[in-house]
Amino acid sequence: MDYGFWIALGLDIVSAAFVITGAVFVLAGAIGVIRLPDFYTRMHAAGVTDTLGAELIVIGLMIQGGFTLITVKLALLGVFVFLTSPTATHAVANAAYKSGLKPLLTRYRPHAGSDDGGAA
Repeated sequence: MDYGFWIALGLDIVSAAFVITGAVFVLAGAIGVIRLPDFYTRMHAAGVTDTLGAELIVIGLMIQGGFTLITVKLALLGVFVFLTSPTATHAVANAAYKSGLKPLLTRYRPHAGSDDGGAA
């Protein structure tokens, strides 16, 4: 029996599962950016799902690469993305908040008689 074939096939299946799952998360984040109502919820969708999706894709590529220098480079790329993506998302959201962009706290716009000045 050729066990090497079955091991390679198993690694290919696991690698494909990680890459496809990561692509689904990235696609869900892209749909969230399009569908969500305000800047902060869009930032949340983009930041969380893109970080997880990128990490899953990198893990799938590391499995596909085997024990080579490529895997080390992909691991460094994964650490870089893991540290910088949430930090960049936080920095952009914090800059938007400090510049005066208020979050949408209700689903509908307030009525003319409300306490916030009646901007409808």
